[in-house]
Amino acid sequence: MDLTYTAAEEAFRSELRSWLRASIPEEWQRPGFWDKLDGDESFRLRRDWERDKALAGFAGIEWPTEFGGRGGTPGMRAIYDEEMVLARAPRTVNPLGLSFLAPTVMAIGTDAQKKEIIGPLLRNEVIWCQGFSEPGAGSDLAALSTKGVRDGDDFVVNGQKVWTTNAVHGDKIFTMVRTEAGSAKHRGISMLLIDMHQPGVEARPLKQMSGASEFGEVFFTDARVPATDCLGEIGDGWRTAMLLLSFERGASGIGQYTEFRRQYDEIVEVAKKLGRDRDPVVRDKLARVLVDLECLRLHAMHVLTQVEQGRDLGFEASMTKLQWSETFQDLWEVFDDIVGEDATLDSVDDLDLRPFHGQSMWSRSVTIWGGSSQVQRNITAERVLGLPR
Repeated sequence: MDLTYTAAEEAFRSELRSWLRASIPEEWQRPGFWDKLDGDESFRLRRDWERDKALAGFAGIEWPTEFGGRGGTPGMRAIYDEEMVLARAPRTVNPLGLSFLAPTVMAIGTDAQKKEIIGPLLRNEVIWCQGFSEPGAGSDLAALSTKGVRDGDDFVVNGQKVWTTNAVHGDKIFTMVRTEAGSAKHRGISMLLIDMHQPGVEARPLKQMSGASEFGEVFFTDARVPATDCLGEIGDGWRTAMLLLSFERGASGIGQYTEFRRQYDEIVEVAKKLGRDRDPVVRDKLARVLVDLECLRLHAMHVLTQVEQGRDLGFEASMTKLQWSETFQDLWEVFDDIVGEDATLDSVDDLDLRPFHGQSMWSRSVTIWGGSSQVQRNITAERVLGLPR
C-alpha cells in the first residue's frame, strides 16, 4: 500500500485547512458545545455552515466538476475526511444524500433528476432522508411492506418507515416501495423519490437514550408520487438499492481512524485525572485498543490504495465495517471500565463527563446499524473467503 499523498493532494490539504481555520468559530470547537444546543438550532447552524463550505468549493470532493464537485482524487477525499475531524468541523446534515443518493443519480438518473437533485443537495437546499427500514423489515430489507399503487401518472403510497435519519428535518426521501402487488422478495420494488412536505406524509421523532432525536419514523397515507420520480427502472428498485449502497465501499476509514484516535487520547486523559492510568489492567486494555486503532489506520490506507488503483472492493467492504465498528465499541468499553458506575454522572472529581456521554451510548449501536457484525462476518466468510454457508 501507499502511505503517502501527492504534492497536489498536500496542496489541497493546506488550502482546506486554511479555510476551516478561518470559518469555524472557536466556540464550536469546545467539547460539549453542540450537545448544549437545541436540536433545531444545531441543525440550522450546521446546514448554513455546510452550504457556505460548498460554495467555497469544499464539497463533493470526488464529484465531477459538471455536477458542481471538485473533481478530486480519492486521496483528496481521504484528506478532506481527516482535516474535517482535526478541525472539529460540524458534521454534515445531509449524509445520506451526499454519500448515497447523489452518486446513484449521477450514474443512472435521468437528465431531469440530475438537474433537480444534485446541485440543491450539494448546497443543502434540499435535505434527503433514506427510507429503507420498516418495523417488519430491517436486516431483511426485501420483506418491506410499504406499497405503491399506480393511479394514472402517479403512485399512491401507503406504509411506514422507521430509523430514518433526519426524518423531522427532511425535505425529501428516497425510499423502497413495493409497486407490483404479489411480487416476491426482491422483485417488484421501486425506489421512489417522495416530497415529505405534502399531505399524506408524516414524520415523527424517535427519542434516543442520549436525549437526541436524530432518527424518526415516517408514515405514508395515500401520498402521491409522480411515476417519473422513480430512480432507476420501475420494479427494479433492488438493483438500484444495491448500486446505491455500493458507494459506501469506497470509503477508506481515514476519517473514522482520525476521530477515534482523538477520542482515545481524551480517554487516556480521563484515566490520568482519575488515577486509573497506573492500573495494570486498564493499561493493558488501553494498549490493546491502541493496537487495534493502528491496525484500522493501516487497513484504511490499504483500502485507499486499492481504490486509487481502480479496484472494486465489493464484499471486502464488510471487513472495513466490522473492523471500525468493533474497534470503536471496544474503545468506549474501556472508557466505561475506567469511569465505572460513575459513567452515568455528569461529573466526578471535578471532571466533566457530559461531553463523553453521547459517544459512549452511541457506541452500543454501531455493531447493529449498517449491517450487524454477525451479518458482516457471514458476508466476509462466504463472499470473501469462499467458506460454505
